[in-house]
Amino acid sequence: MSAPTRGSRAGGKGFFDVDMKRAAILIALLVSACGSLREPPKVTMPVAYDGASGGAALAAVELDHWWLLFKDPRLNALEDEAFRLSPDERTAAARILEARATAGSGVAETLPQGQIQGQISRQSASNLGASSSTDLFPIGGVTTVRQVNLNVSWELDLFGRLATQRKIARANYLASRFDIEGVRASLAASVADNYFLARGLAIQLADAVESARIESELERVATAKAKYGLGPASDADRIAGDLSQANAQVETLEAQLHAAQRQLLILVGRPFEPTANLPIDAEVSVPPAIPAAVPGDLLARRPDVRESEQKFRAESGTAKLSHLALFPTFTLLPGLGANSTTQPGVGFIPGPPPTLFPQQQTTGLGLWTLAGSVSQPLLNIPQLLYQAKAEDARTTQAAIAYEKTVQTAYGEAENALVTLAAAERAAGVLDDGETRAHRAYNDADRLYRMGLDDITATLSAEQSWRTTRSALTSARVTALRQAVATYKALGGGWASTDIRTR
Repeated sequence: MSAPTRGSRAGGKGFFDVDMKRAAILIALLVSACGSLREPPKVTMPVAYDGASGGAALAAVELDHWWLLFKDPRLNALEDEAFRLSPDERTAAARILEARATAGSGVAETLPQGQIQGQISRQSASNLGASSSTDLFPIGGVTTVRQVNLNVSWELDLFGRLATQRKIARANYLASRFDIEGVRASLAASVADNYFLARGLAIQLADAVESARIESELERVATAKAKYGLGPASDADRIAGDLSQANAQVETLEAQLHAAQRQLLILVGRPFEPTANLPIDAEVSVPPAIPAAVPGDLLARRPDVRESEQKFRAESGTAKLSHLALFPTFTLLPGLGANSTTQPGVGFIPGPPPTLFPQQQTTGLGLWTLAGSVSQPLLNIPQLLYQAKAEDARTTQAAIAYEKTVQTAYGEAENALVTLAAAERAAGVLDDGETRAHRAYNDADRLYRMGLDDITATLSAEQSWRTTRSALTSARVTALRQAVATYKALGGGWASTDIRTR
């Protein structure tokens, strides 16, 4: 054998150098594609709310079921009914089952895949020509084939693709779960808000009825004075106009109260019951103390914030998966099989003399295979790189959406706390005014009973007192409804400890 020439050695070295350069370029592309320039979301919260100072610190369980803090048995019963019978709650339960099944399906896709295939066939053949009794081998007959195979595909997770897919499935499930819990928190807040709204309307209706009574008495007195020449007839006409407004307000408030009761019945899953089955007391309670809250708690309490976080995690995992698509895929392909064939054949009996005869023969065969495959993207690498860049951009958008959700949550919580504090201060101011107006009415009533003043002054003082009282009850109802909004803004209304995110 002749030795290779100098030129042939140089040519071989050049070819090797080209292969190494190609491999180096491919490795550089893979490494650069997997390098992430994505920045984590900026969700650092202030240490305290601006312009809001809480009072009583609440445990997690108290915030989970904040409506118990109002100490209203009827409200508690309505909340329980809503969580059992409401269409929103039933839909939420079905959505949880759907999300759990979807997540389980996504995890199952990362496990070894395979299926059992079975086949059975029966074939009958007959000779169309003239049969001969001297034919040694049979022509025609019945052939039966039975076959079963188990083929398995098992991807080796050398680069973490399957683990990333499982994380994505988990994050998507948690995002759906937190969205559902947000619906439940909104349901609890809607029930309480409509309940306090109905109680406020009941109080306003009672005050409107009393105002109509006062206007009616004033009209009677003014008419009597005009009849005896003690006052102008225009006073009776003016009061009659006020009386018509009071009666119109009674009609309006009755309709509004009926609508509030119907809406409350719909929320608790009793939409077709008469509103008489839901009596509303014309009184309000004092709202609970303003809760002491820390902005950082929103990251763990608000379901919309946690949903946005999980969406970011899912999108980040999808981006990582798009980068891992540039790496090779190694797959094991083991298999098992069995085959049985029954067909016409020839039997043999050793002699002397040896005898051949037709008979059905069965052949059984068992087999196994152990194979593997490797797949490496090559010509579609530019496409995969563009897809990875697009996923990086979507991840950036998800991070920004997460930041915006956190910022919105902080703003809502702070505004709710400030508004609640203002509502309670307003109720305190009106409480003092109502006390003084009530005292003035009692003095006027005492003078009237002593015969030292007429009924007009007494009725005017009573009207002034009831107007202030109506403003006070309206402020208390506003404070109660704002307390509901505050607990919702702080992330109350659902058991966050029941969901594990790791």
